[in-house]
Amino acid sequence: MAAINRDPLTAPHALRNDALLAVSVAVVAAALALFVDDGRRPDALGWALLLVSHVPLVWRRRRPVLVLVAVITCVFPYHFLDYPHTAATQAAYVALYTVAVTGRPLRTVLVGIGVITMAVGVLLTISAQEALGLLKASGWVVAVLFCGVDVRFYRQYVASIVERAERAERTREEEARRRVAEERLRIARDLHDLLAHSITLIGVQTSVAAHVLSADPERLDRETVAKALDDIAETCRSARGELRTTLEVLREHGSPDARGPLPGLDGLPDLAEAARLAGARVEQTVRIRQAPPAVGAAAYRIVQEALTNAVRHAGPGPAVQVELAERQGVLHLSVRDDGTGPGRCGTPGFGLVGMRERARSVGGTLDAGPRTGGGFEVTAVLPLTTTGERDG
Repeated sequence: MAAINRDPLTAPHALRNDALLAVSVAVVAAALALFVDDGRRPDALGWALLLVSHVPLVWRRRRPVLVLVAVITCVFPYHFLDYPHTAATQAAYVALYTVAVTGRPLRTVLVGIGVITMAVGVLLTISAQEALGLLKASGWVVAVLFCGVDVRFYRQYVASIVERAERAERTREEEARRRVAEERLRIARDLHDLLAHSITLIGVQTSVAAHVLSADPERLDRETVAKALDDIAETCRSARGELRTTLEVLREHGSPDARGPLPGLDGLPDLAEAARLAGARVEQTVRIRQAPPAVGAAAYRIVQEALTNAVRHAGPGPAVQVELAERQGVLHLSVRDDGTGPGRCGTPGFGLVGMRERARSVGGTLDAGPRTGGGFEVTAVLPLTTTGERDG
C-alpha cells in the first residue's frame, strides 16, 4: 500500500528499485522464452533484443514515454522475427503502466491507441492470423492502461487527503497561537486596569493621610487619618480579590468558572465611590437595565480607566460626569471631567489603547480627547446585540 500511495516521481531509491524490477522482469521473460512455445527458439539476436528491451526500464520514472519508445524499438523486431511473443510482452506492459500512472489520461489513451495500431500493423506483415490474435489480446493492453490511470487517480486522492489534513493541522496551530495571543492581551489589559486604578487610588489616599499628618501636627485629626488608612486597606482588599480572580485563568487545571463572574454595570457604583474617596466629585447617571456580559465588562473597564485617568491627571478635586444610556439597541457611554487633562510631557501609557481595544472587542468604537471648554472626555458606543461573548 505504501508503494501504491507514494508518488513514483518522489519515491526514495527509485533508480535502485527500478533496476531490480528490470532484472526481475528480464528473468521472467527469459523463462517464458525457454518454456513457452509460441514462436521459434531465440538465437543470439533474439536473446539480445529480449534482454536489451528491459534495460530502459531502469529509467522508466524519469522519461516514461521515451522508455516506452525504446522498449517498443526492441520488441517490434523481436516479434517481426517470430521469436516467442509472450516473453517480450512483460517489458512492454511495465512501460505502458508507467506511462499511464505518471501522465494525463488523454496522453494515456493516445499512447494506447498508438501502441495497439503499431503492433497490429507489424504483425500484419508477418501473418494476418497473428495480427488478429493480437487484436483479440489487446484487452490486456487496455487493462494495463486503465490500471495505471486508476492508480494515478487514487494517488491524487490520497495526496489531497494528506494536504487537507496538514492544512487543518496548520490551521489548528495558528488558531491556538491566536487564542494564546488574545488571552495574553486580555490578561495584560485586565492587570493594567486593575493595578493602575488601585495604585492611583492608594496614592491619592496616601497623599491625603500624609497631608493631614504634616499640615497641623498639634491638632491631629485622627478620624481623618484613620478614614484614609481604612480606605487604603479597603482598596488593597478589593484589588487583591480582583487580582486573584484575574490570575485564576492562568491555572492549567482550573475549573471552567474559576475566574468568577465578569465585572459588569452593577459594579459602576463602587467605581464612583472609590473615585469620590480619592477626591473626585463624581456624578453618575445610568439609564440601562442590563447588558450582555461581554458588553458590561467592556463598559466597566472603560469607566474604570476613565475615572483612573481623571483622578490622576485632572488635578485636585475634579468634577466627573459618568453617563450610560441605551438608545436604539446601542449603549452610549460618556465620562467627562473639568480638569486640566494629561500633560504633553511624560511617558505615554496604555490606558487609551486598552479602552479602544475593549470597545473593539465587542464591536464598538471609542473616542477620547480634550473638551472644547476644558477638561477631558471619553465617549464609547457599544452594541448590545454582540454575538461574541468575549470577556474584555
